[in-house]
Amino acid sequence: MADTALMPIPGQVDPVTVPRPGLVDGVTPRADGRIDLVGLPRAKIAELLTEAGLDAKAAKLRAKQLFHWIYHRGVIDFAAMTDIAKPMRPWLATRFAIGRPEIVEAQHSSDGTRKWLLRTADGHDFEMVFIPDADRGTLCVSSQVGCTLNCRFCHTGTMRLVRNLTPGEIVGQVMLARDALGEWPGSPREGGDLGRSGAPSPEVPAFAGTHYDDEDSGHYTADGRLLTNIVMMGMGEPLYNFEHVRDALKIVMDGDGLGLSRRRITLSTSGVVPMMARAGEEIGVNLAVSLHATHKAVRDEIVPLNRKYGIEELLEACAAYPGASNARRITFEYVMLDGVNDSDADARELVRLIKRYKLPAKVNLIPFNPWPGAPYECSSPERIRRFSEIVFEAGISAPIRTPRGRDIDAACGQLKTAAEKKSRAELDRLAEEKQAALG
Repeated sequence: MADTALMPIPGQVDPVTVPRPGLVDGVTPRADGRIDLVGLPRAKIAELLTEAGLDAKAAKLRAKQLFHWIYHRGVIDFAAMTDIAKPMRPWLATRFAIGRPEIVEAQHSSDGTRKWLLRTADGHDFEMVFIPDADRGTLCVSSQVGCTLNCRFCHTGTMRLVRNLTPGEIVGQVMLARDALGEWPGSPREGGDLGRSGAPSPEVPAFAGTHYDDEDSGHYTADGRLLTNIVMMGMGEPLYNFEHVRDALKIVMDGDGLGLSRRRITLSTSGVVPMMARAGEEIGVNLAVSLHATHKAVRDEIVPLNRKYGIEELLEACAAYPGASNARRITFEYVMLDGVNDSDADARELVRLIKRYKLPAKVNLIPFNPWPGAPYECSSPERIRRFSEIVFEAGISAPIRTPRGRDIDAACGQLKTAAEKKSRAELDRLAEEKQAALG
């Protein structure tokens, strides 16, 4: 069972999460006492090596090597790090670890979407989703265990916030996806290519930690890759875990590490206005805003954070977001709720607001994804099309998002850890069966 208590939440609409006991400098704690290096930048790795007994010059060199092997190669075994002296490899292994979130369960949708139920080292469960398309593959990454924003249309919002994920647990999701897809530079896709069709590939990161003798050239690029984009749209509100999300994404964007362009990363927020400018300045990725309504009373109901930071204040922050331009438009997410926010008048008011604040924007129209006990129904296809037409006619892109992964509860607004649907005994049995299958 988890050994950490629920994090105290001072307010319903403006929660301030507190650091978890035992969490030091963003390091993911381990029961065996070793320090997990995943999620740490070069400088922190060098600092830890110095504390372990290396002189500053040697620590800096080893940190650079470790960073390359961990983030660029995807290696999880120090013994495979061929440019590090053999006597030093066991020395490293006794003090440090290269972790991944534990896979409790993996599900495959009929449309190719994949969802993983993951577990932290201290026993908390969270989810991530991979969505393959014809021209891209998007990984939906979680930033918290649970959520506290209580958005009425969102299944994740019905969970309690347990804690923030560490930088390592956030980066670890991307690394785990690369393991499962066989996409580390220089490594073959084992067990067959997952392909754009979404055919299953092994969940076992068999090639993680593979010994590579060749020096592959170049950084990770999207060309020919399955995982091309990352969206911080999983469980939790990223801007309420800002420092850890920032530190994790810096590693994801590092050209000598995971090497994904900031143009291929999107951070989604429900509207934590005070942190938006800082996110633009310190992270600089694309911004998506969960708008979902154009009137105060409606947004107060379905996005309670609106009671703290209203629509006008939110749109002013969007207009001031660093880097926003016609080339890098702000995305407004708009879930279509029958009879709530889907009228012609709502569409025209949305257009008016975008033009009033001169926002370089597009609108993603999201058919509501049902879940048991949901208080809303999805707008009809005809109503959604008409809403889209009104926005398009005003010169603003308003594509209708095709629901993906509904059959495995992996669609937008459906994430809620399967741990709440299965007993602990059942999850333990699944974990044992998975381990047995691995031999």
